[in-house]
Amino acid sequence: MITAAAICPCPPLLARELTGQADVLPDLRAACATAVARLTAAAPDVIAVAGPDAETARWPANGQLDLAGYAPALPRTGPALPLSLGIGARLLDEAGYQGPRAFHGVGVLSAAAACLRLGGEIAASAPRVALLVMGDGTARRSVSAPGYLDERAAPFDAEVTRAVRDGDLAALAALDAELAAELLAAGRPAWQVLAGALAAAGRAETEILYADAPFGVAYLVASLTPRPRESR
Repeated sequence: MITAAAICPCPPLLARELTGQADVLPDLRAACATAVARLTAAAPDVIAVAGPDAETARWPANGQLDLAGYAPALPRTGPALPLSLGIGARLLDEAGYQGPRAFHGVGVLSAAAACLRLGGEIAASAPRVALLVMGDGTARRSVSAPGYLDERAAPFDAEVTRAVRDGDLAALAALDAELAAELLAAGRPAWQVLAGALAAAGRAETEILYADAPFGVAYLVASLTPRPRESR
């Protein structure tokens, strides 16, 4: 079952090797550190990391962030992970987490039903599972954004933030995959994995730690604590 969950984005700029001495997005970095620290404090049997990928697949538990496409000279000590999972692995490393890990790539074109099903499987994979969900919001929040400005982007991101804040799993499960793709909201399938993983709990207490769109890309950081359904 899920004992703790967190949402973090996965921009390459979270890797300090790419920013050097520049303190880029310090508030975002601090929020991610807080969210992951809460996961490790939940004493999980395993931390599962789920993030968007070309296809849905498991990745090696000893996988590492691969920055070869950004800085070929940088070393890597383990098998390469896709960016979303690699940033998740780096956040776990920075938190000092040395326990078991499970990496789940989620196909960017996956239907909601498949994402929800995967979330349920992750939740049932161990008695105490902490889930780290990686994924960015829309990339069309300004004229300088990677996808240029789309007026639909801000309302989409606002609805995702509201759904996470309110623990509205149905709203996350119902996110429009086609609209998300048009808005370059890569986190959509991973957020739906989260909805599936938390379904057994029924609700979760949520704290939004960061919600902004620097560089025209929406980044959301949240910490979620499942609360079991009350018995009647």
